[in-house]
Amino acid sequence: MTPRRLLLLLLLLPAAALAQVETYAIDHEHSFANWAIRHTVSKTSGTFSDVTGTVRVDRADLANSSVDATIKVLSLNSSHRARDVHVLSAEFLDFLKYPEMRFVSTAVKATGPGAGVVYGKLTLHGTTREIQFPFKVLGFGPDTTPMGAGKVRIGFEGRATLKRSDYGISWGLGFPGGGPLGDEMEITLLIEGVRPANGK
Repeated sequence: MTPRRLLLLLLLLPAAALAQVETYAIDHEHSFANWAIRHTVSKTSGTFSDVTGTVRVDRADLANSSVDATIKVLSLNSSHRARDVHVLSAEFLDFLKYPEMRFVSTAVKATGPGAGVVYGKLTLHGTTREIQFPFKVLGFGPDTTPMGAGKVRIGFEGRATLKRSDYGISWGLGFPGGGPLGDEMEITLLIEGVRPANGK
């Protein structure tokens, strides 16, 4: 191989690697950030239903993948209106001051076929902290929704445990016995992404 051909091959390698990365828009109609937290001697659960952003996936090497996701705080729903109003108030999420939360990945580590750990920064309630959570790819397939002709979908599931006090949300934690509401929040992410079949 001549030096000129070798140089050309080296220049083309990054482009070839990049071509393996598929870009999916998060479908906010089919994506959820579900949560659960201790309430007295049981648990209260709910969801945030407005999740948007971008997921970039390298099927052959998940370490080349990334995610940038934004959640609208006002999409909170715990199936109890009075509770939702309280959680959205300044005592908890203070959505008027902090209307969004955002997660931006910094690295992805593959742990097996279609599974890995995402590392990144979560900004919530005006505080940014580094977090990590395991995830698994639920599948790839053609979009079968009414307007999905010619599109491809991907599904993810991820789980994380956060402390609300880490983000300055501490209402009730100083009450006797730790208060009626726990500190740790269990998060389950159910994400669907969509892209054109021939798009990257």
